[in-house]
Formats: sequence, C-alpha cells, structure tokens
Amino acid sequence: MKKKDQVTAAEEQKEAVQVKGKKRRAREAQREIRWDRLDNTAHLFPVIAGESMSNVYRISVTLTELVDRELLQQALDMVLPKFDGFNLRLRQGVFWYYFEENGKPAPRVREESAFPCRYIRQNKNHSYMFRVTYYKYRINLEVFHVLTDGMGGINFLKELTYQYLRLAHPKLREKVGDSLSSDTSLNREDSFLKNYKHSSQKGYQTKRAYLLKGEKLPPGEFGVMHGYMKIPELKKVCHAYGVSINEYLVAVYVWSVYTECMHGMPSERPVRVAVPVNLRPYFNSITTKNFFVMVSAEFHPTKEIYTFEEVLKSVSESLRSQISRENLEKLFSYNVSNEKLLAARIVPLFLKNLAMRYVYTTSALANTATVTNIGNISVSEEYRPYVEMFHAFLAMSKGQHLKGTICSYGDTLVFSFSYDLTDTSVQRGFFRKIAADGIAVEIETNGVNYE
Repeated sequence: MKKKDQVTAAEEQKEAVQVKGKKRRAREAQREIRWDRLDNTAHLFPVIAGESMSNVYRISVTLTELVDRELLQQALDMVLPKFDGFNLRLRQGVFWYYFEENGKPAPRVREESAFPCRYIRQNKNHSYMFRVTYYKYRINLEVFHVLTDGMGGINFLKELTYQYLRLAHPKLREKVGDSLSSDTSLNREDSFLKNYKHSSQKGYQTKRAYLLKGEKLPPGEFGVMHGYMKIPELKKVCHAYGVSINEYLVAVYVWSVYTECMHGMPSERPVRVAVPVNLRPYFNSITTKNFFVMVSAEFHPTKEIYTFEEVLKSVSESLRSQISRENLEKLFSYNVSNEKLLAARIVPLFLKNLAMRYVYTTSALANTATVTNIGNISVSEEYRPYVEMFHAFLAMSKGQHLKGTICSYGDTLVFSFSYDLTDTSVQRGFFRKIAADGIAVEIETNGVNYE
C-alpha cells in the first residue's frame, strides 16, 4: 500500500471514530436522565454525614448455606435496574441536594473485611449510596439513610436474596420465575408531602438529655452485640406487665442506663430515648422513600430508688401519649411546612446546611440514644427453607454512643446493640434484666471488647 493510501485510510478511520462518537453523544443528549427530589427527612443526611458519623445502617440476612460471591454479584446486577430508588447518585444543586439516575454498573460485592456501617464514599462505589458485602452464611446490605429507611432497605434486601437463591437453586427458579415478589413495593411517592398539614408548632425535643460517656473503642472500630430471645416468652412477660414488646424493651434499655450509669441516683437531665415510628401504617403508604418520625421515651429520676415498674410506666406513658395519627402528623408537618416556606426555598444550600447542622445538634443532644424496631420480617414460603435469621443495627451519631435495634424473624426476636464505647455495662445490665424476668437470652458479639 502506498504512503498516500495509508494516510487516507488512517484519516477515514479517525473520521469514522469521530462520527461514531458524535452519534453516541447525540443519543445520550436525547435520553432524558431521570432525577428526583429528596424527601423531607433525607435533606438532613448529606449535611451531617462523614467519616465520624456515616448515617449508614445495616440490614443482613443469614442463610442456611454459604454465600457464593459470583452468584451474589449476578443477583445484584439483575435486581438493581428494577429499583429506581437504589439506582441513584446524589447531586448538589444551588438550593437543594437532589437524586439523579446513576446507570453505572452495580457496585462490587465484596467479602466483609472491615467494621460495619462505614461512611460510603460514592466516588469509590460507582456513585451508589449502598454497599453489599457477605461473610460466610450472611448477606449484608448497608444503606446511606438519604436513600430510604429500614422498610425500604428490607424491601430491597429481600428481592436481592430471592434472586440469589433462584440463581443458586435452578429448580427454585423454574418454580417461581424471576419476577419481583407481589409484596415488593417500587413506589417512590413522597408521603411527607402528600400527608402534611400546614403547621408552625415544633414537635421535637431540644432540652439536653443524660448522655453516655466513657472511653471509646480505637478509631474505626465498631461494637455489635446481639441478644436472641423467643417471642412467646417475651409476650408472656409483656402481658404480665401490661405493655407491648416495644415498650418493654425500650424500658429495659432505660432501666439499664439508670442502674448501671446513674446508679439509681437523681439526675438533672432525663434519660430520653428516640424511637423512630414507621408512618406507613398510619397513612396508608407503601413508599420506599423515608417515611418515619421520632418520638421520645422519657424517664427523669428526680429522687433516689425507682423500681423497674415505675420506669416502665414512665416509658410506656410517654410513648403512648405521642403515638397517634394526629400527633405523628403534627411532628412531620412542622418540618415540611418549614421546607415549603418561600424564604427557605430561595436560601442557598450552604446557608441551609449551616441552619440544619445547628438544628440537628440541638435535637441530637436531646436524646440519650436511639432504639428502633424494624418489626417482624417475613419471606415468601418458597424461600423459607434457605433463610435462618435477619439482623439490623445503626451507626453512631452525635452524642449517641450506644444504639439498639429490634427485629424478628419467625418466633425469634433479636435485640442488637451497636456501640463505640469500651464499657459494656449497659448491655450486660439490659440482658441481665431480661433474663431475671424469665426470658432465656443467647448472646453473640463481634468480639471487639475481647481483643
């Protein structure tokens, strides 16, 4: 081939590449990239999140067989495109953060090798705001709270688990197919906006609470302690006390703080536990966005020597007085009303961030801890032989160094402590009280206190 012909061929190839590139960019320009607003609660999480306060929670499922990484990756690759609420990245606008369709390959599934609930760096995670890891029999889903609350996380984890099991067991796949379960929601309604009523009455606490302090675990370490108990035994004890399981377990937490940290003495500040309430049953919602509010269980020891029954009464009365549709509506309506004010909408994001950090700090220090109840998790009948248990727990937040999470599967309930303090006296006092009430407890930890 002559030199002139070689130059012409090279130019033609270069031109073809340029034309191909122009066509690809044109197709991308024509394709409308989906975007979405953050719900009212989600606005806070990007503002306060960082290495020391990740705002990441974990929900995990334990199977009856070892997890295969390649199959789990395949399952994630198949399920993620079906969930618009997880196929997102976070963007920063002039006035608000917002979601934008991600579209990148799913994040890599990895074997767990670090402590849980670490901050999720989007630029190292294909821009996604969740991660999937595994360890032996367990699949872990960790979610940045800006995406969704625990109900949305369970919704996604169950479908991921179903798809994994179908890949691992072809006969199961032949039997049930690859469609999403009928009870899986893809709804992305902003139920805060739909259900709020204009309000100017603040509903959350700002007065300082008694805070747990002490020596911390080494930087980056994270303690987990699970306590397993049978639901029939729990129900029997709760019936005798005349309270719900949730009221009883929150009260035992408060009791353990009172006895182990306050040593039964009066205090200027109350023990106040933030209890998230899932709003979906109260407002007929199936949204997979955040839809919850916080109420507070409070006990203020103003004299010496209280009995457990007195603590339980204080906790149950404070919870029952707040958990009604009318009051729950009032709690989130105040926040939504502020968000919709014209003055708030036109304020630049960096000024909003300063205001939200201040409001968060005052409300966070108004609570000793958070105890959240995920509730009973069920799976479709075909998958039950392969599923042993579910677990859930929360990352630490400002002023709160010991959190509790409740979830159950079948006839077993697990109360999970997550913490970053070396002293485990509150945890020991908690399970000691439950055992003293006649409930058998089996304890499991990740061992950070024994290294």
